[in-house]
Amino acid sequence: MTDIRSLWCALVCGALVATNAGAVDVGERAPSFALPTAAGDSVSLEHMRGRVVYVDFWASWCGPCRRSFPWMNEMQRRYGGKGLSIVAINVDKKRADAARFLSETSAEFIVVYDAPGAIPAAYAVQGMPSSYLIDPGGNVVAVEQGFRDQSPAALEEKIRALIAPRR
Repeated sequence: MTDIRSLWCALVCGALVATNAGAVDVGERAPSFALPTAAGDSVSLEHMRGRVVYVDFWASWCGPCRRSFPWMNEMQRRYGGKGLSIVAINVDKKRADAARFLSETSAEFIVVYDAPGAIPAAYAVQGMPSSYLIDPGGNVVAVEQGFRDQSPAALEEKIRALIAPRR
């Protein structure tokens, strides 16, 4: 079943990425959000102003999302104390699906929930996972569709460059 889901995700994500007209792009202001955590606390992009923020949209059925979580954990450990905040926005309709995913794949960063899909719509997310690196001023400096093996090194370099002035 997992192989079928991964194949389906790859096909759908690939088709959606090919039609990404209207998506939030580099240089644009990141759309604001305030979303709940599992504990019911609200997490707001506006409250993270002044920090580098990596916003990741994910779903429990997304195979590449399982590969991206360990990398995001590592980035949070390395750079969280230097000004990086990682916020993973779950888009599952059923919170139990996300909970099952998180019981198998740990998250050492902020996880929030948007079952109605308002924030992915605001970002014009085209597939899972999709991520947006946001500078301390609230502007998008990088957009990643999917999670590819060659992406992490380049993304980490961009994160380091953004936090370097803060040291």
